[in-house]
Amino acid sequence: MSDLSAETALVLFSGGQDSTTCLAWALSRFGRVETLGFAYGQRHLIELDCRDRLLEEIKTVRPDWAAKLGDGHTLEIPTLAAISETALTREVAIEMGQDGLPNTFVPGRNLIFLTFAAALAHRRGMTHIVGGMCETDYSGYPDCRDETIRALNAALNLGMARRFELHTPLMWLDKAATWRLALELGGPHLVDLIREHSHTCYLGERGARHDWGFGCGECPACALRAKGWREYVAKG
Repeated sequence: MSDLSAETALVLFSGGQDSTTCLAWALSRFGRVETLGFAYGQRHLIELDCRDRLLEEIKTVRPDWAAKLGDGHTLEIPTLAAISETALTREVAIEMGQDGLPNTFVPGRNLIFLTFAAALAHRRGMTHIVGGMCETDYSGYPDCRDETIRALNAALNLGMARRFELHTPLMWLDKAATWRLALELGGPHLVDLIREHSHTCYLGERGARHDWGFGCGECPACALRAKGWREYVAKG
């Protein structure tokens, strides 16, 4: 592997548990790290508000991280919500669809996010892109699968004539292992930061405080996060 300490990475940063852990992972490896978030008309728009607090707080975890953290970018792509009929972009109840996927699945979302990220990375001279996609402990979204990411990586390289590398450090980790990775990367400080300031709840609920953080406690995202936290605590 090449010396990543001389490279810049672009992290897809939503303000959730997974993307915050990915940001810490990138800061521990790359010489400079920039972040990218998307406003696509999501119901849980509060995650965008959480990002700014997280970006400030993560600088306090390790002094070298503060020096490495570069520009933050936000792209407005409301068209994604306009063409989506999902529980993340409409005021409808979360339920399972006839195709076996929860109606929180936004078709093409990760494909679009990574394509925009590659376009931005191309303009800014970066080749490393980091995302929190995972197919070990997830809701079954097909655009989170390793096969999908590898295929898109090949398409981006061909279509932009650039040797991008899409990094998915959480791909084979369950949520308990993701909590453990955060502990390894930034100690209890990072774990507490994720619990207090990251946002995962699909409904945008910040009122209820649980051991694992804030959320409604009922949606699929909260259920996965809570389950992972219980398993993480149980294993010590």
